[in-house]
Amino acid sequence: MEFVDTVIQGRVATVTFSRPPVNALTRQALEEIATAFESLADQRVSVAVFRTGGEKAFIAGADLKEIDTQRELSPAEAVDDGALARRSLEAVAHCAVPVVVAVDGSAVGGGLSFVALSDIVIASERARFGAVEINVGLLGASAHLRRMVGEKRARELYFTGRIVDAAEMAGYGGITHLVPHDELDATVVRVADELATKSPLALRLAKQAMDRTEGSPVHEAYRLEQDYTNRLLRLDDSTEARLAFLERRVPQWQWR
Repeated sequence: MEFVDTVIQGRVATVTFSRPPVNALTRQALEEIATAFESLADQRVSVAVFRTGGEKAFIAGADLKEIDTQRELSPAEAVDDGALARRSLEAVAHCAVPVVVAVDGSAVGGGLSFVALSDIVIASERARFGAVEINVGLLGASAHLRRMVGEKRARELYFTGRIVDAAEMAGYGGITHLVPHDELDATVVRVADELATKSPLALRLAKQAMDRTEGSPVHEAYRLEQDYTNRLLRLDDSTEARLAFLERRVPQWQWR
């Protein structure tokens, strides 16, 4: 792929999107991001790290030049021209394994949406966040913004297009780890490596369970989670987890 590179080391997959100078999103970029995260379902990995190249921005939203470029639409695009963007975002949101996103620079527009749909957000003090679409004649994804800041603050930020710094976003609860710029990489590695020690199949089932129970009433959510627990109990790796704990040793996962 031209803009996306995936490197797998051990059980950690690092997906890097780089489209200088500000990693603006085009249709090709969205297609490549979707393909990269969808492909992880068939890889023996436990966690995905999502990061971008360059120092100016994490992702600076949609490429406005492409939006205003006339092109012939396929029949599917003519009916639903937003399908590709949704596919790309959902590939991250419903990635088979937990996604740790490393944010350095501006995450605005579509960049904010990718951050909001990741599982763990590690941001440097230089990160900036904003749903800025209203400033350029567009509308963004307020539903994604709500995941990071809550209803009332989301409305204020969505209507104004205001950009907030990392410290303010952390205060709203939208960042898991806020770190100095020079500690970003080390923190990402530490968090990803910790996740990679867990049962890879348990992580995948846990991710599915959390995705499926999000927004559900607590009793319905817990009932579904019990079903996932029973699925996990039938796996050899579930037994191995308990034996390793009792024997005080490192578990040996068999992926079955």
